[in-house]
Amino acid sequence: MSMTVWSDLVGQEPVVETLQGAVASAGGDGRSMTHAWLFTGPPGSGRSNAAGAFAAALQCQRGGCGECHSCTTARAGSHPDITRISTDGLSIVVDDIREYVRASSLRPALGRWQVLIIEDADRLTEKAAGALLKAIEEPASHTVWMLCAPAADDVIITIRSRSRLVTLRTPSTAAIEGLLVGRDGVEPELAHAVAAASQGHIGRARGLARDSGSRERRRAILALPASIHDLGDCLRAAGQINDEATTRANAYCDPTDERELADLRQGWGVEERGRRPAGFAGALSALEKDQKRRRTRLARDSIDGVLLDLLSFCRDVLTVQCATGVELVNADVSADIHEISRVWTPESTIHTIDAIVECRAALTANAAPLLALERMMMGLRR
Repeated sequence: MSMTVWSDLVGQEPVVETLQGAVASAGGDGRSMTHAWLFTGPPGSGRSNAAGAFAAALQCQRGGCGECHSCTTARAGSHPDITRISTDGLSIVVDDIREYVRASSLRPALGRWQVLIIEDADRLTEKAAGALLKAIEEPASHTVWMLCAPAADDVIITIRSRSRLVTLRTPSTAAIEGLLVGRDGVEPELAHAVAAASQGHIGRARGLARDSGSRERRRAILALPASIHDLGDCLRAAGQINDEATTRANAYCDPTDERELADLRQGWGVEERGRRPAGFAGALSALEKDQKRRRTRLARDSIDGVLLDLLSFCRDVLTVQCATGVELVNADVSADIHEISRVWTPESTIHTIDAIVECRAALTANAAPLLALERMMMGLRR
């Protein structure tokens, strides 16, 4: 079976139908096409994948065949008329958006459209959103903006009202399992386990399937509730999660920071012991702030992944305690789940879930990660 640009949009048939209609309309009467789109859906549902497939299909003479030069360069991220805008930091600032707004007015180099995909539209600062709004209000005839965010409410209402909403749903376990087996060649039993554990997050399912280290880390996280008995256990577990998140963030950021600093020095013609040109200090300060924000975000995202795993474990415990008969998310650690379900009461399980949810909220509000984790662990103590 031939693979089109739509093949990776697992369990999103209504979305594919809508976007294919827009692509057909763009080459005809234009009634189903517009210059601003807002893709929303839960993490892992494929918001940016859907935007990328749509962008490729708009450039393709055959509506997204997946095989032509336009489709292959779009998939590789090298199509000159498709720009992806994302951030490793906590926000997308106005200066960056202004640059992209200027670029959006240029005529397409090869394709039929100048497409700009903002993968983290919920991270636009207020000024950045204002700059983008002007571009969306008065778009060039050849420009298409595609914004991605978890929910429509994450984008300011003035942009929301001028964009066509496309809502993705969480893919089913069976749909993700089918993709892993059919496309990635994953063994069916492993595919089923990681598809369930991913809770509808396609990227995470793939990561778990490919990396045994990720599967081991997940099992260690799921073993935490049974291992916490006293205050010392709480502090050790919190410290371990925080240290591992910091280590993983550093592993990515250290070489990236070094490379960016070298590029900045080269761009300004700065030698190690030479004089600093006027303006270099400001550029260096801005870079260091961006790098710090990126490091903070990556560490926070790593911790949030741990919290989501713990939430899924508690959900499974409550499922067993209430005898719902619903399939377990973490069926591969079923024995641990049943053991905890006998030790905890349904009320204490809900109390634990509340503690994890409060920790996530505290991290979103920029609380010190270690303190938030230590407080949460108190809620897991039995």
